[in-house]
Amino acid sequence: MIVERPSTERGSVRTGWLDSRHTFSFGHYHDPAWMGFGALRVINEDRVAPGGGFAPHRHANMEILSYVLSGTLAHRDSSGGGGVLRPGELQWMSAGHGIEHSEYNACDARPVHFLQIWIQPDRVNAPPGYDQRAFDPAAREGRWALLASPDGADGSIAIRQQARLLGTRLPEGAEVAFTADPGRRYWLHVAQGEAGVEGRALGPGDALGFTAESGEFRLAGRGPAAADVLLFDLPG
Repeated sequence: MIVERPSTERGSVRTGWLDSRHTFSFGHYHDPAWMGFGALRVINEDRVAPGGGFAPHRHANMEILSYVLSGTLAHRDSSGGGGVLRPGELQWMSAGHGIEHSEYNACDARPVHFLQIWIQPDRVNAPPGYDQRAFDPAAREGRWALLASPDGADGSIAIRQQARLLGTRLPEGAEVAFTADPGRRYWLHVAQGEAGVEGRALGPGDALGFTAESGEFRLAGRGPAAADVLLFDLPG
């Protein structure tokens, strides 16, 4: 089964400093039909104005990934993790048995645009953890690059779940494929640009979920700007 999640049907939250779109139920946005997708619990597309940010708050037992699309994001947490995240970089924070953290726009002149991603861990009450890696966009142009995995393979960030996060950049006409295992789930999210997937046209924020599917699925870049596409390979 393939489910479609159009960008325009996502939840929406706007405040003075935050413009956010929620793929799954989060905070004040609640939709029983979209409580997550397997271990994937949250994909929030956030735009934070200069001077804005999320004040210190606590989480536990969640793998939290941040992926910056433009601008710069400043992070600090009670485990000692911290730094500034730029486009092309991925940040991982494992909340473990409990952690306090904050996220702020690191620039006072322009917004920061990023994805906040939550994945349920495969263990509970582990010590909190933090990592941040830069991934060269050119290294995933027209091919998949492994960004996160259970064992940190190929220079990816090691996360506490039997899941993998892959990314690709697709200029117009460039193609990649992935082969689905019917025993696993896959979530394909277009972060930026436009892509075609097996006859479906996807724009920024659009997503497809694959459950009990098998065989090869092909993606192609469409439009003048390269598509930035994320693929979550999740336990069934």
